[in-house]
Amino acid sequence: MSTPPPPATGRLAALVAGVAILVAACTGTAPDDALTTSTTEAPAAAPAPDGPANPGVSDDRVLFGQSAAFSGPAQALGHAMRLGIEAAFHEQNQAGGVHGRMLELVTLDDRYEPGFAFANTRDLIAKERVFALIGEVGTPTSRSAVPLAESRAVPFVAPFTGAGFLRDPDLNSVVNLRASYAQETEHMVERLTADLGVTRVAVMYQNDSFGQSGLNGVTEALDRRGLQPVATWYYERNSSAVKAAVFHIADSQPEAVIFIGAYQPVAKAIKLLRMDVDPVFMAVSFVGSNALATELGDDAPGVYVTQVVPIPDDADTPAVAEYRAALAAIDPDAAPGFASLEGYLAGRLAIVALDTCGAELTRKCFLGAFTELQSIDLSGVSLHYGPDDNQGSDEVLLTVINDEGRFVPAANLGDTQ
Repeated sequence: MSTPPPPATGRLAALVAGVAILVAACTGTAPDDALTTSTTEAPAAAPAPDGPANPGVSDDRVLFGQSAAFSGPAQALGHAMRLGIEAAFHEQNQAGGVHGRMLELVTLDDRYEPGFAFANTRDLIAKERVFALIGEVGTPTSRSAVPLAESRAVPFVAPFTGAGFLRDPDLNSVVNLRASYAQETEHMVERLTADLGVTRVAVMYQNDSFGQSGLNGVTEALDRRGLQPVATWYYERNSSAVKAAVFHIADSQPEAVIFIGAYQPVAKAIKLLRMDVDPVFMAVSFVGSNALATELGDDAPGVYVTQVVPIPDDADTPAVAEYRAALAAIDPDAAPGFASLEGYLAGRLAIVALDTCGAELTRKCFLGAFTELQSIDLSGVSLHYGPDDNQGSDEVLLTVINDEGRFVPAANLGDTQ
């Protein structure tokens, strides 16, 4: 098994990110150069006090901020999340906004790197003075951003990650939409063992807090069944250097391979593995389902992905029909997908809290709305919150790419093998 250096976690991660930013600034290469779509000023030293005004709120608008990957190997995820959020906001603005306020989104590119996410989050809070943060993409980036949001009680809404640390009941500012990676990996292992009797499972994971979170989920799910991975190997974030991982995993002759990674390295690994072995391939939702199918091309059919939102062409779910209409309204050429649907639902979730607060909008009221409402229905997508539960959905759906390149539900793995 692989033994990479453990990723920095918790407050240590935030400290490391902050040190990286200061070092970069001292050497004349500020980490947020060319990262922003809204400003090119030098980074602020620290968030300034709010002052008498409610940050990000005026008589006619509410300003949200998003730091996500808009360049680099994971950029499809950031673009899709932003598109979905913007579709939800545009839909609401066309209906008059929320209590007369239009919803706006400012975005900064963090390249899926923690140091840039730290700098962006600081600037969104201190310089852009956003009311709330929404749609952060990734575990390592969220890990560096959350301490800043927590320290200023800035809402951190619907990050695109299922990391366990974001479900900590002691967090006061984080509102999760989706199921956790632990739930996704448990569902995978349950289906593999119950439907197919699989006992030999290998894992390829990203060498950071995201990969470790997913790897822990697989290992714990296997352990509950008296099993352990036959091989685990990693690749580095924002790279597609997977040959070493492929070699070690193929050598273990697995019956199934679970991927905790992004679409480009996962697609490359699947293509290489198929030259030597023929296991069941599964990936967690963060992989970026639509981007993965595109990257795989002819190798896509038969690959499984767990999903935490409905299938984007599910006509039986009203929220999906509304999403498709909202998406077409802002970009008629955009193809519906899982990540942009999640972004749309994130936007809708924020709108529910804004509406609950009424005209006297504050961050405290916004965050309190989720505990107060507890059950939220987003046109057929049910979410449930509570005093010690900041995760709205526990739903996990296993899908498979069919011969037409479409994602369809996988009711029983035995029927598709």
